[in-house]
Order: sequence, then C-alpha cells, then structure tokens
Amino acid sequence: MAHALDVIVLHVSHGNSNDISHDARLHRWLGTVRARAGSLAPSEAKVVELVLADPLFVGASTTAQVAARTGVSAPTVVRAARAIGFEGFAELKLEIARARGTAEFFSPPTTLTGSSSATEVLETSIRAGFDALSALGGAVEPSALDAAVDAVRRAAQVLAFGAGPSATVAADAVFRLRALGVRTVGIQDHESAMIATRLLERGDVVVAVSSTGRTATTLAVADAASSAGATLIAVTNQYETPLATLADIALVVGGAPLAGQMAAAGSRIAQLVVIDALAAALALRDPERTRRAERAGIDLPDIS
Repeated sequence: MAHALDVIVLHVSHGNSNDISHDARLHRWLGTVRARAGSLAPSEAKVVELVLADPLFVGASTTAQVAARTGVSAPTVVRAARAIGFEGFAELKLEIARARGTAEFFSPPTTLTGSSSATEVLETSIRAGFDALSALGGAVEPSALDAAVDAVRRAAQVLAFGAGPSATVAADAVFRLRALGVRTVGIQDHESAMIATRLLERGDVVVAVSSTGRTATTLAVADAASSAGATLIAVTNQYETPLATLADIALVVGGAPLAGQMAAAGSRIAQLVVIDALAAALALRDPERTRRAERAGIDLPDIS
C-alpha cells in the first residue's frame, strides 16, 4: 500500500493517475455542487447524488440514461440540474467536462472497519482533509467572507456557538478572534448560550457552526440571534439548509458527507480554514486593533 502522503500526490481511478492540479480543480467543482445541494426534492437529490458519486457517467450520458439509473423521470434530471445552479442538463455536462480536464475523478473514499490498518485509517483521514479543502475553494463565496469580516469589525461583541463536533470549531473562532482584539465569548452550555444571545444588541455578531445546518440547539441560538437583531454568521456545509437560510451571512464549505468515525472530519477541517481566513482578513484590515491585542499579551508565556 502507498505511503499516506503519496495519497495526496497521486490517486488511481479507473486505471489512470491524477496529478494534484487536476485533483484540486475537480474537487473545487464538486464543492460547488455539494454546497448547492442542501434542499432538494427527494427525486432531485437522487440525480445530484449520482453526479457526486459518478460524474464521469453523468458527463457521458443522455438525460434518459441518467433518469434510468436513478429511477426518476427525464424532466426531473433537468430540474435537478437547474436546482443546483445550471441552466439545464446540457450545461451540467459541459461543466463536468471542464472540471474533468484530462484526468479521471476520484474513486469513492475507503470505508473503514474494525479490521482497517493504521495506515488505512491515516490515509483515509488525509484523504478526507484533502477532499474537503479542495471542495472549499469552489464552495465558499468570497463576498460572504468579506461581509463576515466587516460585521466582526463593527461588532461590539461576538458570540460563537456550536454543538457536538462543531463546538471545537466555535472554540477555535473564539481563540482566533480574541487574539486579534475582538471581544469574543464561547458558551458550550445551550441554555446559557440562549440567555447570552438574547441579551445581545443590534450590531453584535453570532457565529453559529453546524455541518448539517440542522442541529436543533444551534438553530435555537441562531433564531435568538436574529430576534435580538444581532448579525448571524453561519459556518456550515450547504446552502438552503435551515441555518444557512436563517443566516445574514453564510460561509458554506461544501464538505462531502462521510460515514462512521470520519463523519465530521472533512467538514471540520474546512470550517477551521474558513475561521483562519476570517481571522487573517480581519488582521489585515484592522491592523491597529491587532497591534493593541498583541501588546495586551506581550508578557504572557509563549504557548506557540
């Protein structure tokens, strides 16, 4: 079996090798598709699932062939293409061809089992992170990131919240923003977070993190933020989910769903990169506040 790092440099699918530039281009395109697939009719979702699972087949097939394989009608195939942002099935096929270039798409990710070796687990973890970061480039909207930076700059205070695995991303947002001089709090307890959010004022910011965009506790905090007049920034995987719809600003990473122990791996990595980008842009646009924050921590122990 290849060394884990080799998985990033070279993948084999259908007997052909991919170089990393083609891999990145393909995953950026797949990221845009995943990000748009958050709220589809069940029949349309079947078509989009096939696009993500076997884009080579879709790119080389007719509407009738895709309809037959997914068990839907031909008009549904066209509606599915339109639902994810294309004018029709023909444009979807054209975009698959453009994204493909001369390379093949990836084979499906490995499913880990109790008998999987440490090497397989490591390779799958690397693959999940690489795929998520490649998809991120095609999913997140630069204009949304700009808007998020402006909102945080104006805010008197920022509250970050996430439940379960998303709580670690929210905690990172607190650390990164506070280090830049932004008054930021993170509250893991849902009831305490609800009280704190209801006490926010117009112009304050809530950063709500949820991979699915459907976590009940996170949605409750998000709804409280909107009711208080605070600006709601969602960090999530797809558009058209309840959280993305409710948000004033949606930072959508387009992460692919993964099974079992890897379920949150890829999306968490992509979300952390978005938080890093938010912090980096804020530091560049508000250097004076960053310098004040650096002076405030000048005599603290070095924990880097």
